[in-house]
Amino acid sequence: MTHRYITVSYNLYADNDAGIHELLEQAPEQYPFQFITNMGMALDAFESRIADLSENEEFDFTLSVEEGYGPYLPEYVIQVPKASFFVNGKFAEDAVYPGSIIPLVNEEGMRFHGLVTEIKGDTVVVDLNEHYAGKALHFKGRVITAREATDEEIKEAINALTGEGCGGGCSGCHGGCCHGEDEGAQCGCQGNGHGEGGCCKKN
Repeated sequence: MTHRYITVSYNLYADNDAGIHELLEQAPEQYPFQFITNMGMALDAFESRIADLSENEEFDFTLSVEEGYGPYLPEYVIQVPKASFFVNGKFAEDAVYPGSIIPLVNEEGMRFHGLVTEIKGDTVVVDLNEHYAGKALHFKGRVITAREATDEEIKEAINALTGEGCGGGCSGCHGGCCHGEDEGAQCGCQGNGHGEGGCCKKN
């Protein structure tokens, strides 16, 4: 199986609730999105459109909702007891607030991240949908690097994929009992746990 090392710069667009096509994020040339093909590092549909392009070749394509992160599912919005986020007997308000990304674990021990949307009474409302769920994703950009990956790059990619990171997905919790990680101080994990970079592989 061939593994290619690819870096791309792009603008990512999608329609908002008002139907306006807006810019969601950018991967500039100074900080391009990079991945190695055939390793599950990017969305399959994204990779298939990029994998065979040459350096400096431009691209402009749209992934359907199904090709991207799937439909937005209201049932993936859950309520977690506020007590799950207590540290030393106090609610971790500096880490758990509307807009924050928090690490959670289900009854099977699977770890993932959710977006806090609201804090009400004794519960924290957490959205487990992927950040771009329900959106058709329009990518427009350019291939910067496209070559065969080295053995060292493949090894590093394997280590990154098998290690624990902040970008865990939310599969495994749907329908399960979720709670904050035991180490409450970690509730404020920095970074976009919903797959920062719209082409990141979904779980």
